[in-house]
Amino acid sequence: MAGMPQIYRPVALTTTDRPVPTCIEGAVAALPCVLAEKYGDLAAGGPSPRLRSRFGHATPDDWYEAVVDTLVDAETTWLDVGCGRDLFPSNQPTAHRLTDLCRRIVGIDPDPNIADNSFIDEGVQTTLEGFDTDERFDLITMRMVAEHVTDPAGVVAKLRSLLVPGGRVVIYTVNRRSPSSMVAAVTPMRFHHLVKRILWATEERDTFPTVYRMNSRAELRAQFASVGMREEAFARLDDCRSTTAFVALNTIELTIAALCRWVGVPYPEHCLLGVYTLDAPRA
Repeated sequence: MAGMPQIYRPVALTTTDRPVPTCIEGAVAALPCVLAEKYGDLAAGGPSPRLRSRFGHATPDDWYEAVVDTLVDAETTWLDVGCGRDLFPSNQPTAHRLTDLCRRIVGIDPDPNIADNSFIDEGVQTTLEGFDTDERFDLITMRMVAEHVTDPAGVVAKLRSLLVPGGRVVIYTVNRRSPSSMVAAVTPMRFHHLVKRILWATEERDTFPTVYRMNSRAELRAQFASVGMREEAFARLDDCRSTTAFVALNTIELTIAALCRWVGVPYPEHCLLGVYTLDAPRA
């Protein structure tokens, strides 16, 4: 990405552990270039990236993409669980670059949408539990999948079995105690379809039932610890996307999020990003 203009450098995450884990430090460094790749020239782009730039804010998707960017190299074998139609739905340039860079990427998803995914080298229409392979992976990603998992223990055990020693699992999901998650937990699917269509123009085929059994730090840490994996990094990602279509409201939301950052607390609406490692045996 040499020579690519840097749009801005958002403030460092205030809702991660101290000292800051290495992969989060890498994401902070990579983020300006990922944003430039994603949004292009800030002056010529849309109002939302410019507004976020004024507040030194990046979306949870931006942070997730930057973290994955730090973990992929030319030797990486990568499994994307619940891949659907896209690797990074709002950032195809980075998705193309990383899939071209890595040694191999496999996607699995029980939904027929996987047939439309052009980023993966191999796609298998199946659940994670039903995925049968002798292949082992350096990196496994689960982008907005954990909230749909009904058997966390079974899923985490399967993830571990698919990793090489030293491999990592990246979980990017919603926080079960965020306002939107609490509303989603008590409303019917037709309401979810309506809201997502209005706010983000999401198609009905891309919305699935949620159960929130892996959607807190404590739950994620305990599940991975139970199979001998450790939490390498964890961050809470302020999420101000619900008002993106309304500039005045989004300005207010970003202002409140900035105040929360200033006092060192998460914005109530936030996502979770965790990196879990299967340490290689000591020699």
